Amino acid sequence: MSEKTPPPPAAAQLADDSTARNSLELVSSRASKSDAGVADVELGPDPDAAKPEAPAAAPGPPGAGDFPDGGAAAWLVVAGGWAALFCTFGLVNCVGVFEKYYVAEPLKEYSSSTVSWIPSVEIFMMVFCGTVFGRLFDNYGPRWILWGGTVTYVFGLMMTSLSTKYYQFFLSQSIVASLGSSAVFTCCMSSLVSWFSKRRAAAFGIMVSGSSVGGVVLPIMMTKLIDRIGFPWMMRSVAFLFLALLIFACLTVRSRLPPRPRPFSIMEYVHVLKDLRMVITVSGLFFFMWGMFMPFNYVLLQAQAANMSPTLIPYLLPILNAVSIFGRIIPGIVADKIGRYNVMIVITFISALFCLAVWTPVNNTAGILVFMIIFGFSSGGFISLGPTLIAQIVDIRQIGTSVGTALAIQSFGALTGSPIGGAIVAAQNGSFLGLQLFCGFAMLTGSLTFLVARYTQAGFKLVKV
Repeated sequence: MSEKTPPPPAAAQLADDSTARNSLELVSSRASKSDAGVADVELGPDPDAAKPEAPAAAPGPPGAGDFPDGGAAAWLVVAGGWAALFCTFGLVNCVGVFEKYYVAEPLKEYSSSTVSWIPSVEIFMMVFCGTVFGRLFDNYGPRWILWGGTVTYVFGLMMTSLSTKYYQFFLSQSIVASLGSSAVFTCCMSSLVSWFSKRRAAAFGIMVSGSSVGGVVLPIMMTKLIDRIGFPWMMRSVAFLFLALLIFACLTVRSRLPPRPRPFSIMEYVHVLKDLRMVITVSGLFFFMWGMFMPFNYVLLQAQAANMSPTLIPYLLPILNAVSIFGRIIPGIVADKIGRYNVMIVITFISALFCLAVWTPVNNTAGILVFMIIFGFSSGGFISLGPTLIAQIVDIRQIGTSVGTALAIQSFGALTGSPIGGAIVAAQNGSFLGLQLFCGFAMLTGSLTFLVARYTQAGFKLVKV
């Protein structure tokens, strides 16, 4: 006889039915509470349930939280950029030495206005070619551009040491050397932007102070070496020094962001200028640079005309650049706290004011020294803050193209400013008054343009911009 499974006891059956009813009532009660809008933390989504995938958003530019704002790698970039700026813009700060030597020795048959085209085109090429090298930086990163720029720059300086004719100085110094210099400093500027956000202006100020230190050391060294070993060997000595420093820069400067290769399009440069803030800011950079290099180019010639002591004249540019060290670091630190546009407006206005109120009326040693000290401090911040203004209003992933576009436009100010000043001096029979007025009003226009750029972003509210 087969065994059959006995049916469950009645009590157990009743218990199961009761449990089922209670579960149904509990679910029903929770559902009604949920429908009534009552929050029930116990009824969250099942963690094991599959979640619907949200549509992928387009990647935006890196936020401030993505920037390390410090660390060994970031500060090595600052150190390498400092060495590079010592060699590149540090030499540009010595254009007065070249102007004085060329007019007195190998190019004495040319006017000072004609000779001034050599340093003017050099500055123009350095700044304008940032358009090309900035785009190459975005596409390929800084490594090979830095090495190629180093070789080209040192080669151009060596060729300058062999030059004796106007066209030779022009080709070697204004074209070849400036191309290499542009490649180096554009990579350093664009790389640094990718490492700092909150402390960006301070980091730029420290890096760009390398050019001021170069402006202190190089004029004294060059003047002494010209007297002792002659101009050719002076240039070779400077070239070897730069080679060592630039190798250090090549080994330390790199970008935090990976390169983004894309085909060349001229419209990308136009697209950058569709932003009204960018257009007004770049206009301010142009006007200020239109007048900025005139004191560097002509103060030594003015000092000679004012019968300043010959032993003091070689130290005028070092004095200007020594003060500029503090002018490049301190405004950057302050700008990170109260706003980069705010500080740029103040320092450019002070530069223009003292050019018109101090440089214009004086014609003696004391007055020239006072102007050099004040102008050195106030104008120093312009170089360090300029790129930070651009980085503040553009997509950081296209910083090379954006900074390159800004540099290209302001380079025309550097190209034409000093020759215009030289022509004014020649037209006024050696008087520097017209040059000083042109310089002051050009920089004042730049300061007012920065004020307009700030107004487009925050009006006249006392806020950090």
